[in-house]
Amino acid sequence: MVANVTNSASVTGAASAASAVTGSNADSEQRFLKLLVTQLNNQDPLNPLDNAQLTSQLAQMSTVSGIEKLNTALESLLAQSGSSQVLQSAGLIGRSVLVPGQDLTVKQGASASFAIEMAAPAESVKLNISNSAGQVVRSFDLGALPAGVKTLSWDGMGTSGAALPDGNYKISAATGAGATPATLTYASVSSVAMGPTGVALQLADSRKVGFSDVRLIQ
Repeated sequence: MVANVTNSASVTGAASAASAVTGSNADSEQRFLKLLVTQLNNQDPLNPLDNAQLTSQLAQMSTVSGIEKLNTALESLLAQSGSSQVLQSAGLIGRSVLVPGQDLTVKQGASASFAIEMAAPAESVKLNISNSAGQVVRSFDLGALPAGVKTLSWDGMGTSGAALPDGNYKISAATGAGATPATLTYASVSSVAMGPTGVALQLADSRKVGFSDVRLIQ
């Protein structure tokens, strides 16, 4: 439903913009022709307008008009592309996506899945899980990791091996070189819409991310 309404608005806006540009093109051509006719009517009979100069002016007008028409065509294609992306992204509603985030939820002893994204290979990667008070309750030494996304899961157990209470926890990762890998978590998509920078996904946990932020779809 959201995708269809947004799609309609995008197409209507694109049509209005194209109409405005078309009107602007016509006005520019009319002004040019009036100036040209005035110039011809008021030229010096002893020194008439040079044919080469006249041809150059016509060519310039033709070039400007052609560029404006090309811009209009490109704007129309971009609008259609954005509408198509919204329709395609609508298929993500109800699906779980892996996007940048730190929050994990432990509930009824179920394992929590997440991932880290390495921008470059690292010889040593350490992962910490903290509770709502900021205390580290579990640490993992992941060793050397290549560049890319590494999917992981946590069983909800603390350092002592005992199950931790249900609730919200945070994950963080670091390398021996000081670089900070990006942490990724899963969330369900509740709606999609066309934003100023492209398709935006509204997640069930109230986060809003761009379509380009999605690393994995379940």
